[in-house]
Amino acid sequence: MNRLEDFVMPSQKVLYTKLRRMFKGSALSSKGSYILVPGDAPIMLIAHMDTVHKESVKQICKTQNGNILMSPQGIGGDDRCGVFALVKAHKAADISKKPWLLFTCDEEIGGVGAEKFCEHHRKGKLPKELDGLKLLVEIDRKGEKDAVYYECGNEEFEEYITSKGFETEYGSFSDISVIAPELGVAAVNLSSGYYNAHTLHEYINRAHLNATIEKVIEIVADASAEDFPKYEYVNAWDDVPDDIREEYEELLDFYSPVELDMLREEHGDSIIHTLYKDEMGYSRADYDLWMSCDEDCSECNNIMRCPRFNGGGEHGDKVSNPT
Repeated sequence: MNRLEDFVMPSQKVLYTKLRRMFKGSALSSKGSYILVPGDAPIMLIAHMDTVHKESVKQICKTQNGNILMSPQGIGGDDRCGVFALVKAHKAADISKKPWLLFTCDEEIGGVGAEKFCEHHRKGKLPKELDGLKLLVEIDRKGEKDAVYYECGNEEFEEYITSKGFETEYGSFSDISVIAPELGVAAVNLSSGYYNAHTLHEYINRAHLNATIEKVIEIVADASAEDFPKYEYVNAWDDVPDDIREEYEELLDFYSPVELDMLREEHGDSIIHTLYKDEMGYSRADYDLWMSCDEDCSECNNIMRCPRFNGGGEHGDKVSNPT
C-alpha cells in the first residue's frame, strides 16, 4: 500500500486488516475500534478509517495530470486522505523519531473508536508513555490550509500551527474532540485535501494533500527536539453553560466562537436555542425526541420526514403540539 488509490478503495474492515499487517509487531489494536502504533517522538497523528459512503470505491476517475480524484461511489477522502498521510509521515520520519499513530473506526457515527480509545486510557490499558505526548495532530479536515481546534483554546499552540501556514477555522466535532481532553494535550485538525465531503461529488486534490503531509513531517521533526514544549489542553468553552453546550458546538459549523459569544452577550444564552432552530430547522428537543425513537421506519431515517414533527404524532397518532 504505497499509493493514495490503495487507501481509498478498501472497506473499513479490509483497511483495518491491512494496517494491522503493515504495523505488525508494534501495533496495539482493539477490534472494530482503533489501531495504536507506538512511536518515539512525543507527537501522535490521528485519522479515521471509515467514510460516509455506502459502497466501497470500485472506480476512480482522475484528471489528465492525475491531481484530482473522484469516484461514482464517493471517493472517501474523508478520511482516507488522513490515513494515507499518517502512513507517509511515519515512513518519512527518522528511524528513532517515529510519531505515534492512531487509526480509529466509526468517527462518522459519533467517534466510536475514539471513545473506546479514551475508555481504555482511563482504565490504564494503554502505554503510560501516552502521558508524555506534547501535541496531537489529526488529519481529517477538508480543504487546503484549515486548522481546527474545537474546544482546545491554547493560544501558544495555535500560534505554532499558524506559523506552519495554516489558518484557524471552526468545526463541531472530530476524534480529537474527545481524545485531546482525555490526554490533556493540545490538538489540531488539519486540512487533508478533500472537498465536497459527505457527497458523491467529493473529490481529492492530491497536491493539497501532499502539501499538508510535508508540513506534518516538519511538525514531527520539530516535536522530536528535546526543547520542544508540551502544549497543554486548555478548555476554551469554560464559560459555556451545559444546557447550551451541545447546540453551541454544532453552531460552530455556521458561526465563529467570537460571533456566538457576541450574540450571547447581547441577547443572553437563550439566543443559542433560537440560532440552532433557525440553522437546523428543528429544536434540540425535537432532535433528542427523534433520536429516542425506537421505530425502524423509512420516515424516521430523516428527522424532517418523521411523522412526529409533521403533525402526525407518534407514527400516525395526531398530537396537538408535535414539537
